Amino acid sequence: MRGKVRELPLRTAAGYVANMHAIVQLTVNGDRRSAGVPVHFTLLEALRYPLGLTGSKQGCDKGDCGACTVLLDDEPVLSCITPVWEAEGREVLTVEGLAGPGGLHPLQDAFDTTGAAQCGFCTPGILMSAYGLLLRNASPTREEIQDALSGNLCRCTGYTKIVEAVEQAAERIRRNRHAASP
Repeated sequence: MRGKVRELPLRTAAGYVANMHAIVQLTVNGDRRSAGVPVHFTLLEALRYPLGLTGSKQGCDKGDCGACTVLLDDEPVLSCITPVWEAEGREVLTVEGLAGPGGLHPLQDAFDTTGAAQCGFCTPGILMSAYGLLLRNASPTREEIQDALSGNLCRCTGYTKIVEAVEQAAERIRRNRHAASP
């Protein structure tokens, strides 16, 4: 259900101009959240500013770098070009929701152990793209990993350690699933 839209007057040199705001209802990392935002806000702006979830990075603001990648209904999206209202009634997962009560997600742990994260700015978006891939494919090939990460730019690495980290995490996830099955 869409939030209530109300007009708030905004004073400018030319007089009053209508400024549209909306209350959006989002499910982020499993929690139902409400936020008052200008109707032109992107999902990234809503996550970072009123909700205070700054893990998703504001890089290019035009869908080129992938630093803002989050999952929307388990599919990676560029939150800097996704209007916030498109996320209403859907599940949003950010990098803040990746770790569980037991600790780091295997992807996060693999990035740490392989040294895949350099400066860290692109890391949240890469983690979310990789997580989206592993949800769809528990045994991705190197080429499938590279394809899934093709929209994420990293200026610090040659991607080798990043791909190795995703391969390592995939193996660990498969082992954990195998050990948990009866």
